[in-house]
Amino acid sequence: MRWIRSESFAAWAFMTPGLIIIAVFVFWPILYGIPLSLTNYSVIAETKYVGLTNFKNAFLDKNFTISLWNSLLYVIVVPFIQIFSILMAILVNSRIPGIKLFRAAFYIPVVTSMVAVALIWSWLLSNNGVVNYLLMKVGIISEQISWLSASETALATLMFITMWKALGYYMMLYLAGLQGIPNDLYEAARVDGANRLQLIWSITLPLLRPHIFFCSLISVMGAVRVFDEVYILTKGGPGTSTLVSSVYIFEKGINQFNFGYASALGLIVSVLIGGLSVLVFKFNQKGGVNPY
Repeated sequence: MRWIRSESFAAWAFMTPGLIIIAVFVFWPILYGIPLSLTNYSVIAETKYVGLTNFKNAFLDKNFTISLWNSLLYVIVVPFIQIFSILMAILVNSRIPGIKLFRAAFYIPVVTSMVAVALIWSWLLSNNGVVNYLLMKVGIISEQISWLSASETALATLMFITMWKALGYYMMLYLAGLQGIPNDLYEAARVDGANRLQLIWSITLPLLRPHIFFCSLISVMGAVRVFDEVYILTKGGPGTSTLVSSVYIFEKGINQFNFGYASALGLIVSVLIGGLSVLVFKFNQKGGVNPY
């Protein structure tokens, strides 16, 4: 019993600093945002209780509605991230010469600052950038495309950049799951005559189910909360074509000092994320990611 107590004490001692930081900078702002959303708090003016006025105004705010819709559209990137990261994980889990270099190359974007990534992609995707040059050189396009300044392509381009940066992170998570699958299962299936596709469909995907659920959940949450690449590259433009909820909340709270209204918007988005998370849970319970 003393050994168990000492182990528990050591565990709590290591976790306490992190828990304090999370409590102060995550949970306390969330809790404080609830009463703040019921006021007109703006730092520079007198604070008054306004009840549910901020929430009523939010649903009448056309720009906020657009930002919510764009945030939901951003979730489209999630299946592509999961599919490609699983395929990449399967590839790097195989014994191919130079595979360690391949792993490192795909993980570099994960540890690279989004500011640096945004600057690189803004140069690559400029009208006279490398992407337009190569596509015109091979005959795929006949004229330059304004990838980030045209409303037709801006949001899809940002989704691609998000996917490019996130693939390495999810690849490593799935790789950890793949390395936990006993090789005996594959060998037994090969003896029974299973081909490569059957091995993936009948063994790999079912045993990766917990990882698929976890990765899908955090990916959906991250897609709705996307901020860095949008704010750095387009700031919600052109027009409102890439205006997402996080950028709009930032504009209202930080730039316009309307913290009460921004808090109300943040709570609405939090409810939306919670609802999407429940859908992911339901999907997992019904066995949507289970081939059987």
